[in-house]
Amino acid sequence: MGGLQQGLEASIVTAHQQDAGERYARWHPRGRGPLFGRGAAAALVLALAGTGLAVGAPAEGSGADTAGAGTAQRAGAAHTIDWRPCDGDGKSKGGASKTGRGDGDPGQDGSEDRSGAGSEPGAECGTLRVPVDWAEPGGASFDLHLARRTAGSPGKRAGSLVFGPGGPGDSGVERIRTGMSRFSETLRDRFDVVSFDPRGVGRSNPVVCSAELLARQPSPLIGSEAAFAETVRYNRVLREDCRRRTGPLFDHVDTLSMVKDLDAVRAALGERALTFHGSSYGTLLGEQYAERYPGRVRAMVLESVVDHSAGTGDFLRSQAATVQDSFEEFAAWCDRTESCALHGRDVPEVWGRLLARAEAGKLPDPEDPARALSAFEVSVLAMKRFYDPQWAELAQTLAALDGTGDVRRQADGPPRAQTGEAPRARADERQEKRKGKSKSKGKGAAGAGVAPNPFEVFCQDWDLPAADYPAYAAQLRRVAEVAPDMRYPRALMSVSACLGGPSPVANPQHRLRVPPGAPILLTNSRHDPATGYDWAASVTRQLGGRGVLLGYEGWGHGTYTSSPCARRAVDRYLLTRETPAPGTRCPAVEPAG
Repeated sequence: MGGLQQGLEASIVTAHQQDAGERYARWHPRGRGPLFGRGAAAALVLALAGTGLAVGAPAEGSGADTAGAGTAQRAGAAHTIDWRPCDGDGKSKGGASKTGRGDGDPGQDGSEDRSGAGSEPGAECGTLRVPVDWAEPGGASFDLHLARRTAGSPGKRAGSLVFGPGGPGDSGVERIRTGMSRFSETLRDRFDVVSFDPRGVGRSNPVVCSAELLARQPSPLIGSEAAFAETVRYNRVLREDCRRRTGPLFDHVDTLSMVKDLDAVRAALGERALTFHGSSYGTLLGEQYAERYPGRVRAMVLESVVDHSAGTGDFLRSQAATVQDSFEEFAAWCDRTESCALHGRDVPEVWGRLLARAEAGKLPDPEDPARALSAFEVSVLAMKRFYDPQWAELAQTLAALDGTGDVRRQADGPPRAQTGEAPRARADERQEKRKGKSKSKGKGAAGAGVAPNPFEVFCQDWDLPAADYPAYAAQLRRVAEVAPDMRYPRALMSVSACLGGPSPVANPQHRLRVPPGAPILLTNSRHDPATGYDWAASVTRQLGGRGVLLGYEGWGHGTYTSSPCARRAVDRYLLTRETPAPGTRCPAVEPAG
């Protein structure tokens, strides 16, 4: 079985990231910023031993494709995880260093405070050797990096809870090391909480590219035939550069490949069935795991749900409508909240004036007045503030840009009015600053001058073609009709960044085909700016009798940390597998003013 059966040894993969430029880290929604979720820098180690649990083959009667499954099972069946304490850099103490082609340490966006020098006490780290291509399990392999924290009450332990990070580009390792507030005390007490850096992300053989090339990415606001052709050419050059620097894994970072990695993790943990909580883009991993291995699901939570069934037009329309709804909710909040910096003013009118100035190239960047902010940059700025949501801060920012607020300079984020900061905002901005200053020390592909590009995962998961410039321009017009205020959504980059890519993609969109089995709990905010409620409702229907949707009537991307009601329901389900009654909704929690 090649490297897999010969790899029963402790290993540490040293990985690095080079600064691609402060401005690229601040504004760019692609290489450093995930589409749906947030990520974090990652590092760790793990040794291998043996278990007889099956891995890789679909569950009997699943109807899933069995091509290559038997050999994958033989290759992956002899591995368990030798957990060791993480050191301050996220590496397992006592492991031997082994740096190989394509290994890197790119930091990603983080939703928790990552300002500490290392792990909070108690985190354990490791790696699991898995094939680059599951169709060739005896070929090249790489280390999938993981981290865990064991159950606080071992005598009441219910098993392992595996967390699927979002993005694409989020680090599950960093979540476990420094972000355990994401999980309730109840879950931490009863479960070993485990997560990982998905293939192509963090320390799991990240996709890395020329930082200088990434920083020159064209705008998705393509306005001519020549610009369309240049975008297609740039994407081709970037793919070739990333493939050369990343190594063979570059062509195998799709979510279907990660589904098989996840089943290898399940087997290595000694779990007969998977207990899983996927967030944002991590819900796609859960959905496709349930589709391929329907009999291996004990309990599964899908929070902020991705619907992987839409073509280009439907995808963009849904994404545009979702972020437009969040803008309208923000405007309504300002109308009813006296502390809003735009209270008493026509918020859409202020916003429209800012967009018009940006479109004309006349909206100066407060941190660099010689440079104008683009309309796309301003739109991405607003969308990021819809996530928690951080409405008060967004209103202050817009007032400052409009010339009616006091702008405070900051080295690593958008302009902000002179006022107090939300704790999570400070954490996000510190993480952005830290990733921009990471230094690359690796050898081979991950040397100086490289930066991570986890968005390649998306391009291998979605086929969103626009045949030519007229077709792309028509999509822009339709988006503007659906979202007049948010007519430049970040989702445009999802199409433009993958133009000219290989077709068919490794993991094309389709409606889920999941046979009856254990219930799956879905939960989504009514006013989510990234994964709309319509997506959650659609996936629930696709799951048939297995899907139960718990709605949260509030705002923001995510429900578990926003709604005490949702948290209680999720905790109860993960422990007992009892779902809420169909149609249950949790009340909204008004954001702080």
